Amino acid sequence: MPSEFVLPAPAKLNLFLHIIGRRPDGYHNLQTLFQFLDYGDQLTFIAIDDGIELVTDLAGVAAEDNLVMKAIRLLQQMSGCRSGVRIALDKRLPMGAGLGGGSSNAATTLLGLNALWGLGLSMDQLAGLGLQLGADVPVFVRGYSAFAEGVGDVLTPLEPPEEWFLVAVPDVHVNTAAMYGHRDLTRGSLPITLCAALDLCFANHQQRRNDFQSLVCTQHPQVDKTLCVLDNFADLSVGRALMSGSGASVFVRFANHEQALTAQSELNGLISRNDVPEKVSRLHSFVARGVNTSPLHRALQSLGFALPA
Repeated sequence: MPSEFVLPAPAKLNLFLHIIGRRPDGYHNLQTLFQFLDYGDQLTFIAIDDGIELVTDLAGVAAEDNLVMKAIRLLQQMSGCRSGVRIALDKRLPMGAGLGGGSSNAATTLLGLNALWGLGLSMDQLAGLGLQLGADVPVFVRGYSAFAEGVGDVLTPLEPPEEWFLVAVPDVHVNTAAMYGHRDLTRGSLPITLCAALDLCFANHQQRRNDFQSLVCTQHPQVDKTLCVLDNFADLSVGRALMSGSGASVFVRFANHEQALTAQSELNGLISRNDVPEKVSRLHSFVARGVNTSPLHRALQSLGFALPA
């Protein structure tokens, strides 16, 4: 098996997100549909004789506070393994963007080290460790698109259409904890059934919503303006613009790659001509495809590693 390899840490989108209510422990019950993107961060794993090293140029986050390092420590604590590793994190996903970057980094670390160190931990064990790091980590560990309930950890596999997306990220960091704790957050959505979730997947696309969106738009006008800008591509897209997670990323769906690239080109043209609101003049965008099997799982298998049972 290789002693040095590169693994992706893919982004995710919440194709809808409903907040059902606050639990007695302070967490929230929600219902959402996770789908991966074929775009994200990359982690390089290098076996070394001794010690743990994290190489990253991520500003403002101490190494020990990074979820990659926390995942390493948690895995060491559970397994008793003291093998060395150097992990280089190539960060492409912005923080506070609602794309799951930190959670995906943690999941890639857990699966990558399980393979590198030959720990033989099961998928359930790794997902359980991931839940200790964050509610979104288990879906990245398990690696399939899913209808998620509970705090986001109760997963039912679903396969929404693998469409193309233009994702736009305004220059703003949305604090997830602050949004969950805000008094004006919508918390009273009625639970939907699995059949209703399937209907949102395949039929009633226009009924998809994100319960964070109105609050985030009020707190961060950049997000509101970005939604308005992306809705300008209604003639090309197959759905209205929607925010992912607790923000700040906004996405719009397209039937094919060419239409998504055309919209991105038009968006970049608007920005270069200063034909967008001032608050979104520093908008970053990318085009990616929604995929129902995680690129992380595909990469592990291509390297010759068996996926955990």
